[in-house]
Formats: sequence, C-alpha cells, structure tokens
Amino acid sequence: DARTGQLRHSLGGFGARHVSQVAFSPDGRLLAAAAGDKKVRLWDVRTGALLCVLDEHAGSVNQVVFSPDGHTLASAGDDRMIRLWNIRS
Repeated sequence: DARTGQLRHSLGGFGARHVSQVAFSPDGRLLAAAAGDKKVRLWDVRTGALLCVLDEHAGSVNQVVFSPDGHTLASAGDDRMIRLWNIRS
C-alpha cells in the first residue's frame, strides 16, 4: 500500500524460476507476470488470489502487456511467439 508502506500481498508460485516482467491492467484490478517457467500468471490485485495460469508458451515468457481497454493480454517469449489472451477484468 503506497499510502501506508504496508505489504498487501506476496504473490508466488514460480518455484526456482525467475519473473521477467509484470504489468497492471489499465483499471488496476489485475496483475500479470511473465516467468521463466513458460507461464503467465494472472492475479486479482485486491485479494491477491491467483485467477489463472496461462501456459501455451514453449519457452520462457519475457514480456506481458495489457491492451488499453484491458480486454486483451499479450505475452511474448523465447519460443518467438506473441500470444494474445482474452482477459475480461
């Protein structure tokens, strides 16, 4: 929490793999994380709940970005693919 300096949530589940990038949805409700385990994880920022794991990449995921309307998440990885995910926040 930026106002109080208190930790709100610790988001994990990556094992020994690294997190490459994180992105907040335009409305601030979702957080996406690109990881070295070939997966993208999506959390509810308010509750810290893991909403889903997107696992179609064949290599480490390096980047994630939300579309301006927040309905699409793009992920790019070492498999030389950009994947577009339908996200409804």
